[in-house]
Amino acid sequence: MTNRIDEIDLSATLDKATSIERVAAAQHRLTQLRLFSAGLIQPDVVAPGLLVLFEGFDAAGKGGAIRRLTASIDPRHVRVVPIGPPTAEELRHNFLWRFQPTIPGTGGMTVYDRSWYGRLLVERVEGLIDNATAMRSGEEIVQFERLLVDNNVTLVKFWLHMSEKEQLKRFKDRESDPLKQWKLTPEDWRNREKRSAYLDALEDMVETTDKSHARWDLIPAESKHYARAAVLETLIDRWVHDLERRGLKVPTPREGDYLS
Repeated sequence: MTNRIDEIDLSATLDKATSIERVAAAQHRLTQLRLFSAGLIQPDVVAPGLLVLFEGFDAAGKGGAIRRLTASIDPRHVRVVPIGPPTAEELRHNFLWRFQPTIPGTGGMTVYDRSWYGRLLVERVEGLIDNATAMRSGEEIVQFERLLVDNNVTLVKFWLHMSEKEQLKRFKDRESDPLKQWKLTPEDWRNREKRSAYLDALEDMVETTDKSHARWDLIPAESKHYARAAVLETLIDRWVHDLERRGLKVPTPREGDYLS
């Protein structure tokens, strides 16, 4: 898988029926892995916490991917955290301070809908921080993620990528659907006008923070059906690899599960 934005294959697609089949198989495997990591299959084995974070352009399908990721997992066993702008209290601290309470402990699982990478994207593009601060913040993120991984957290990072044309189509679909209009804000339209600046910031972000202990998985999201299956299958691969790297014997997939 590429770690360059300009090499993402946006032509990747999947028909709906195949996507549904692959998502269902992946969900079965994810449920098994989640129960195992929580110590509910082998009570004497509790795995590192799992932290999955999602970034991507507005309307890239983060919400849909997260819903499918968590759909088969008991709500008691996963925490989904939507990340918005920092509060006045949070702004008094280092930008990473506010994430500490939701970092999963051993046997836990947290999913971030956006993350600390807002520092290198929104805050940088909007001029809330200067380039020097952005560079320093990128280094702090690398160190922070290393700290997490070294302290019993499996970290998986997704960027969902789409073209400007596809984004406009999805914006218009939301605009015309009364049940989806709430998802589209003036801020979304304004951010769209700054796509070039966001792409520059995104390239710098990936170059700075794609490290061996915390790789970026850049997912083509032009096709929602493809992206949903790719996210779940990639997560399984990353999760199993990290568990085995730490010396854990991961349960064999059940019949019909996605084979990692």
